[in-house]
Amino acid sequence: MPSLRALMDGGQEVVLVVTQPDRPAGRGRSLRIGSVKRTAKDRGVPVFQPEDVNAASAVRRIAGAEPDLLLVAAYGQILKRRLLDVPPYGAINLHGSLLPKYRGAAPINWAVINGETETGLSVIEMTEQMDAGDILSQRATPIGPDETAGEVHDRLAELGARLVTEIVREIPLDEVARRRQNETQATYAPRLKKRDGRIDWDRPAPDVYNQIRGVSPWPGAFTFLPVGGRKSPLRVVVDQAARSSAVPRKAEPGEVVSADADGIDVACARGVVRILELTPAGKRAMSAADFLNGHPLARGDRFLGKEEKAGVRRA
Repeated sequence: MPSLRALMDGGQEVVLVVTQPDRPAGRGRSLRIGSVKRTAKDRGVPVFQPEDVNAASAVRRIAGAEPDLLLVAAYGQILKRRLLDVPPYGAINLHGSLLPKYRGAAPINWAVINGETETGLSVIEMTEQMDAGDILSQRATPIGPDETAGEVHDRLAELGARLVTEIVREIPLDEVARRRQNETQATYAPRLKKRDGRIDWDRPAPDVYNQIRGVSPWPGAFTFLPVGGRKSPLRVVVDQAARSSAVPRKAEPGEVVSADADGIDVACARGVVRILELTPAGKRAMSAADFLNGHPLARGDRFLGKEEKAGVRRA
């Protein structure tokens, strides 16, 4: 986590790192140690991983570290008042949007999915209401027309490291200029679910392309392709796509307009998206050219729409 490293490198004393418990991951379901925990361990900082950070035992553990300030970033749990009241200088949150827009768990993803051209970071004073505290500082940054949510996240992480170190130096926070959020402008960015990755070819091409960018790297954009000899359609993850200038004539949404080594052009409600890299179920990621070697496609073949059931085509 860049913010954690920046605080320690800047001479701030980090007395405790609180992070989510290690979770099973991968096919082997072995416990995965997160980057925050690894960074803390490498620097000799104690790590605490409660299931419920608001439990009385967790509050006592955190209070026992005698922190002056709590800094929260992408933690995944809402802190309750008895925890927020532990440090004398309160608690601040680094959030990946220009609040009050995109409150919630997935602000970067939804900004990209919705085709925003700008996002940013907000440091706020924490309250019990989700992402609703007074704004202490903000930084804006453009979203590139072809950037994925993962790429934007990595850029914001570095920007956030600089932003939080600036704020922490200004403690006590009573001396930091602040402004209230305008509740009438608040929008929400709920946690992504796997189903949010299914491509809806019945939308315009720019929306489909934004969706593919916005769900990368997780949950990943996916679609289904009926394949001869299979009882059920092939699930395909679209790893990389591009805008296409192809103009389909009388093509249904999801229909293959062209397919060659340069990519697979797929018709949307309006316009075309070109698939450049994809991962068929059970296989490795591959270029469109490699996919076509094993699954030749021709004009008229069609990826299934969002509401279509396995193996069923619309009349």
